[in-house]
Amino acid sequence: MNKYYMAALVLCWGIMVSCEDFLDKQPESQIAPESFFRTEKDLALYCNSFYNAFPSAEGVYNEDVDNIIKQSPPDLLTGKRTIPNTGGGWNWGDLRNINYFLGNYNRSVPEAKAARYAAVARFFRAYFYFDKVQRFGDVPWYSATIDYMDTLALKRPRDPRTLVMDSVLADVNYAIANLPSVKNVEQVTKWTALALKSRIGLYEGTFRKYHKEYSLPGAEDFLKESANASRELITKGPYSIYKSSKEKAYLELFASENAIDQEVVLARRFNDALAVRHNVNYYTITASYGKPGLNKDLVDSYLMADGTRFTDKPGYQHMQFAEEVINRDPRLSQTVRTPGYKRIGGTSVEVPQFGNSVTGYQIIKFVGNVKYDSNQSSINDMPVFRLAEVLLNYAEALAELGQLKQTDLDLSVNRLRERVDMPNMNMMAANKEPDPYLEKQYPNVEKSDYKGVILEVRRERRIELVMESFRWDDLMRWKEGNLLKRPFKGMFFPGLGLYDLDGDKKPDVQIYKGAKPKTPGLQLLKLGDEVVLENGEQGGNVLVNPHIQKQFDESKDYLFPIPSQEIKLNPNLVQNPNWK
Repeated sequence: MNKYYMAALVLCWGIMVSCEDFLDKQPESQIAPESFFRTEKDLALYCNSFYNAFPSAEGVYNEDVDNIIKQSPPDLLTGKRTIPNTGGGWNWGDLRNINYFLGNYNRSVPEAKAARYAAVARFFRAYFYFDKVQRFGDVPWYSATIDYMDTLALKRPRDPRTLVMDSVLADVNYAIANLPSVKNVEQVTKWTALALKSRIGLYEGTFRKYHKEYSLPGAEDFLKESANASRELITKGPYSIYKSSKEKAYLELFASENAIDQEVVLARRFNDALAVRHNVNYYTITASYGKPGLNKDLVDSYLMADGTRFTDKPGYQHMQFAEEVINRDPRLSQTVRTPGYKRIGGTSVEVPQFGNSVTGYQIIKFVGNVKYDSNQSSINDMPVFRLAEVLLNYAEALAELGQLKQTDLDLSVNRLRERVDMPNMNMMAANKEPDPYLEKQYPNVEKSDYKGVILEVRRERRIELVMESFRWDDLMRWKEGNLLKRPFKGMFFPGLGLYDLDGDKKPDVQIYKGAKPKTPGLQLLKLGDEVVLENGEQGGNVLVNPHIQKQFDESKDYLFPIPSQEIKLNPNLVQNPNWK
């Protein structure tokens, strides 16, 4: 199925199935099972409706937790989350659609041919329930559609997380066994199911390990499931890390209009001719979408190009931009604008713009050709699963199990470093001297023989997957929500004055006080108004939203609340702890 047909088909099915959201209704009144589920084509057509469950483009690139900072922090970070009346993620329409299919798919088509379509449905049921468990913890498990008269099923209490996740594993294992193994970047395959299992096992295993307050068994079992699924995809799958040059490969992977299926296992497709577009270019170059920028503590996490730690350098906290980005991990200069940066399709050197980035670290990951700069014009495909994540899952799962070996790092993390010509991660060195900067970031990592390498894999994960919307889930499973309460910072400036951002001996920015200078060609930032420095005129890092207090309640914020209307309709549902 080509890119254009698939994009149109998914769009049409999204419109068809999004209006109803009840477990007890037939998905489409026009689709009677006895008249529709007759051929493989019918099954394939129905299965295409499931793909709308994957995140939109904004659901991938629009990350705004503590990696990427915007003018206004989301409610997740300010304690403004309240119990919604309805919605809030407690939506079951997709599940009804899936279960309806599973109840009818084999009416006419022989099981031997129909199984692959059941595998697609069970993949998406696993995907659906994994999302619900991440969000709410215990949820009711429904394996079939519900008759509207079945009050017992409609008022089902929440099933234990352990039961639900065992059922999720059963679904994803069925998908792995029955999906085709031919590479397909726009349809789920055996490899997509292995990637999902890799993700599920790592999340659930680490959540159970670090959230001891829930007394959940089986952490090691899920970590082993993740490691085994990851290894199968890594060693038997048709994927490898995309390489062109160390200066461009990482950037090209995300700016490419068509997903690079050498590495991307599954992508969300976009197409100009069909007007299926998104907004990533416009998002990064205008002031209309929060002016996103990398957080200073993430920038500090990037290693030097020789593999040494930037945060071990004397005075690293007070380095100005043009100095701090020299000789760093090449992924930094392929994630934000650094000296010498030119737009794809552009000719002039571009410096970071504070009018478009609150921290000054202006994002270029996912930013495509300049011809796509207008509102809702971008068409580069968005990765939903890619090999890099699986490599990182593999290394982390084994490290958390205490079973990681250097050969495992060479099979996983070091393949990512090779893309940008970074020195290999050495397990013995990492464990001998854990990075104190990372130890401070992640205090929940207990002292062990594997502490150093666990921290280093977390560094690698944060850098490699930035802007792909993994960060919230990572902090939740690691029980590191307190990181979200820290001040968010940008570039360092020693005070008022003129500053050169690209090292060409010409000023690019002026921070001033009082009357606006008449200095042509410079970014003029009024202290206390357009920019806030930690120590005012004495300088410091740019502070973003300094007057907004960030909050994270360890007693409740790792799970979301169930909408109040749902509890009124079903009194057997019990609200998550400490949500009132």
